[in-house]
Amino acid sequence: MITGRTRLYAIIGDPVAHVRTPISFNAYFAEQGIDAVCLPFHIGRDDLARGWEGLKALLNLDGFIVTAPHKQEAARLCDTLVDDGRHVGVVNTVRREPDGSYRGTLLDGRGFVAGLRSQGHDPSGAQVYIAGAGGAGNALAFALAASGASAITIHNRTRSKAADLVERVRRAYPSIEVSLGTADASGHDIAVNATSLGLEPNDPLSFDLATVPLQTLVAEVIMMPKMTPLLRAAEARGHRIHYGTLMLDGQLNKMMEFFGFSVKNRTSAAVA
Repeated sequence: MITGRTRLYAIIGDPVAHVRTPISFNAYFAEQGIDAVCLPFHIGRDDLARGWEGLKALLNLDGFIVTAPHKQEAARLCDTLVDDGRHVGVVNTVRREPDGSYRGTLLDGRGFVAGLRSQGHDPSGAQVYIAGAGGAGNALAFALAASGASAITIHNRTRSKAADLVERVRRAYPSIEVSLGTADASGHDIAVNATSLGLEPNDPLSFDLATVPLQTLVAEVIMMPKMTPLLRAAEARGHRIHYGTLMLDGQLNKMMEFFGFSVKNRTSAAVA
């Protein structure tokens, strides 16, 4: 039952009709007996600055999830950025601090790492290959570096984007070997597709699977379809595979933890 004491959480975006975050959050609140509710707030593409002032004026709003197209501007509007949000300049989770300020972070990559660990794949000490230097590639590169990966190779069709990401990860984590790669993904423990290739059934692969040793874990960030062309081909070759949906489950847990809740391996149909 919603009362005057109920704490508010939200997801903001444009559009928001498709989002499933309120389903996941409200199920958790109900299961744990927490007097809180999560609601979708539709803030227009060009209206975030005005909407942000409204969010800050809601004193019982303790935090919110940020989805497209607001992730970059939300980072600019936050009072402080931490962890991957600070490194990438993009946020997807924002909480209100005791002094009323807004602190933002990016949890896509941390969710991916949590998903790996939930399946017994610890990236600590691993050599990781990432195909893609866009939003997902940035999030994964910094999160995997933070997780203790020993080496990270980044490949992107636009080589300058990969080179820029390599340099930024090197500066943030100077003890980790970070290098610019090609479509050859040999010599790695984990190979990840962090591009949009795989959304369509006839998409080409983002790297040359034939170069990947059979003991390498092949992973995705794409959630739908669950079995992408890469995972299908990797499974046929005999690789262990890792689904993109596991990143969502891990990300939900990380979001809850960022908001101050205790979560143990909770799974979810979807986030955002």
